Amino acid sequence: MPLVPIAPPDYDVVLDLRYATPDNVTGAPIYGRAAAYLHEEAAGLLRRAIELARPLGYRFKLFDAFRPTEAQWRLWHCYPSDEFVADPRRGSPHSRGAAVDLTLIDAAGRELEMGTGFDAFTPQAHHARTDIPEVAQRNRAVLLGIMTAAGWDNFRNEWWHYQLFNARRLPLISDKALPEPMMARAAVTSV
Repeated sequence: MPLVPIAPPDYDVVLDLRYATPDNVTGAPIYGRAAAYLHEEAAGLLRRAIELARPLGYRFKLFDAFRPTEAQWRLWHCYPSDEFVADPRRGSPHSRGAAVDLTLIDAAGRELEMGTGFDAFTPQAHHARTDIPEVAQRNRAVLLGIMTAAGWDNFRNEWWHYQLFNARRLPLISDKALPEPMMARAAVTSV
């Protein structure tokens, strides 16, 4: 399985894996173990994005990366709208290790203003919104510029979501395929 662990010191990022906490759209932890993985191709693009952000004085805070298919079902049961949550029958780029949810942080570790929080499932979370503060518009443009220059594709509905181009070419990956499971036993839900 070509998943690469994403964590300091190998990757200069801050991990704030929201689905391992109750601070997410479901209100309950989905992951029993906080861990970030990416497909080896995506890990390389993240490394490139880190290199591009560094001279600008920025780092990344990661909210999510690989998401087991079981977790995608849990999210879908809580929020069955494909405007923001991929239908698990088709699969998410996250469930292929091909997507990352992140934001920029400054040298002091503070998140840059982006107009909405992570997983704010509202129209204001879409890229290119002009009804959010100008500083948030600029910060989103910087994030978009860094990520696309590094080779990522963006998802127009979520300023925080970036994925590999043609991510669906990769297979879906179950929690059972991991050497150490991420899912909380009570959270495992599927059809």
